Amino acid sequence: MSLETPTSPVRLTAVDSPTQPPATPELDDLYRGFERELLVPLWTEIGDLMPLSPQPSAVPHLWHWGSMLPLAERAGDLVPVGRGGERRAIALANPGLGGRPFATPTLWAAIQYLRPDEVAPEHRHTQNAFRFVIEGEGVWTVVDGDPVAMRRGDFLLTPGWRWHGHHNVATEPMAWLDGLDIPFVHGTDSAFFEFGSEQVSTTETPRISRGERLWGHPGLTPVSQAGNRSQPHSPLMAYRWEHTDAALREQLALETEGAPGVLEPGHAAVRFSHPGTGEDVMPTLRAEFHRFRDGATSATRREVGSSVWQVFEGTGTARVGDQEWQLTRGDLFVVPSWQPLTISAESGLDLFRFSDTPIFERLHQYRVQVEGTHS
Repeated sequence: MSLETPTSPVRLTAVDSPTQPPATPELDDLYRGFERELLVPLWTEIGDLMPLSPQPSAVPHLWHWGSMLPLAERAGDLVPVGRGGERRAIALANPGLGGRPFATPTLWAAIQYLRPDEVAPEHRHTQNAFRFVIEGEGVWTVVDGDPVAMRRGDFLLTPGWRWHGHHNVATEPMAWLDGLDIPFVHGTDSAFFEFGSEQVSTTETPRISRGERLWGHPGLTPVSQAGNRSQPHSPLMAYRWEHTDAALREQLALETEGAPGVLEPGHAAVRFSHPGTGEDVMPTLRAEFHRFRDGATSATRREVGSSVWQVFEGTGTARVGDQEWQLTRGDLFVVPSWQPLTISAESGLDLFRFSDTPIFERLHQYRVQVEGTHS
């Protein structure tokens, strides 16, 4: 499948319009000259290039986990994992992006499926990546030789240009969510890729990874690793569900006690962060976890940049633009740039979210609106 777009010149047509110069044979002749030299005048394109507010090509869309997982299981029967194809990963293709395997113009999301005893060979790439486990355990991802267990609710990192592979030592298959900045890297022509070993560099299954032993202690930076505080990605490759769950539970408990701590009534949220700096875990990706009490509803929010959400547990509804969906466990939905989002919980609703916000913050192009207020 080619990801390239056609490079034919834009066809320019003189039209009678209050915003355009009068249509004349001379103007048509000028436009043919532009076409021959691959030139496009701004006055014919300004409405598309400089809209009054973002007009995303991606559209709001929901993928049902109950429909995706059987297809991943079928792929497990038919498609081997090995050198060349590398991963049995099935990407979300936003219907507004012309068939490209992109969830949004900057974000890639996929189900990865690994059967018992299978090994996804080692490789590395400049794209930043993570795994979020919706269910199951038994797969180990090995990042630069450090084996990291994957279990339900865990958030696991593979920063750009780190060697990594996966192996399943369990007796059952396992599926999880992959998130990467592939579209952003592809669109900026900055991608590099390198094959590694066909086997993972270690088959050890230790109780805890080396990275967690060093960096997994809140508020404590190992002095021997203090120089790593400035690296652009988190040195901690695993953020465990028990810690995420406890943090959210305590936020809602504080609300019950009348103390501050929640994002808004009935809505707790945490951001996965670099333990040395408090910044995002990777320079192009932000990851969060949100919990809603039964019956809680978020404020309507829109922001520059896009996001992908996955339901971890519970039921509710999400309204994005003019689309509204019922949510159940595992479902994934996309919020394009500047589309209004409202989430309501029926039963307690837990959601994982990742976004491209760090890109726009660094470019000073980020903007958010919450129920009519701007910042």
